[in-house]
Amino acid sequence: MRKKTLFQIITVLLLLNVATLFLWQTQTGSSVHMNNIDGIEFKEDTEVAKVGSRSIEYHDLISQLQEVHGKDELKELVNKELVKQAAEEKDIVIDEKIIERDLALLATMQHGQTEEDIERDKERWREQIVYRYTLEALLTEDLSVDEEKVKTYYDTYKKQYNFSESIQVSHIIVHKMEDAEQIVEELDQGAPFELLAQEYSLDEDTKNKGGYLGHLSSDSQFMPEGYFQKALELDNYSYGEPFQTDQGVVILYLHEHYPSYTFTYDELKPYIERELLLKGSEEQLDATDLWEAYDAEWIYE
Repeated sequence: MRKKTLFQIITVLLLLNVATLFLWQTQTGSSVHMNNIDGIEFKEDTEVAKVGSRSIEYHDLISQLQEVHGKDELKELVNKELVKQAAEEKDIVIDEKIIERDLALLATMQHGQTEEDIERDKERWREQIVYRYTLEALLTEDLSVDEEKVKTYYDTYKKQYNFSESIQVSHIIVHKMEDAEQIVEELDQGAPFELLAQEYSLDEDTKNKGGYLGHLSSDSQFMPEGYFQKALELDNYSYGEPFQTDQGVVILYLHEHYPSYTFTYDELKPYIERELLLKGSEEQLDATDLWEAYDAEWIYE
């Protein structure tokens, strides 16, 4: 197998900001432009802060970021590039169904994020999920485990790999249909659902949280009657028409609907094998163990 040297790539990566900016100091003493960072252009001598008569310049900030975060951030960049290249060379592909299941699990741990926030997070989560499973495949590629042990593990724990259909919802409860219709008019005019819930909802347990009920599986004992069916009629990040319940008139807001995910033995087999191998091996989930095999080098050496 032809090994691709990473040193040139790492040299380019060193030009990136290792923390929150996007540029690495070149150490040449010449001015370096940064474009479109919060609408500001930076040079090395740009004053980024001032305390009394003492100025803090951009190169001071970058030097501090390099000192505190540089080595760790560069190591992470090298590891990600190595795993990406190795996956391409070895044709390692992570099952999209596994990725979607993990994304749904991570999303259920969040609290009422906006559509923009959750979509941004999902992009980051997807990268992390693919990286983790790919690295597991690389670290265990020369190891093996008895198939009977894998089958026993699947039979014992297979339900833990599944994901039940669920919804993430908020609601507003009022006494009368006329009140609900007035709230819908305000929603149609752009009023935030959570603020209207805080103002009008009769549900004392959720009104201070903007009506947020959380993530509820289809068979949850905490799912109010009729909510699941009504939620399935909505698009993600939308509210529906008011409907009557025993508690009052409800306006339901669907953040997201997550379908169920179930897996056969064949679908889970490679992932269980890797999981068992890593549990029973001295191998740690660290791509630096692969640096020598893939000719990875960095400036700190």
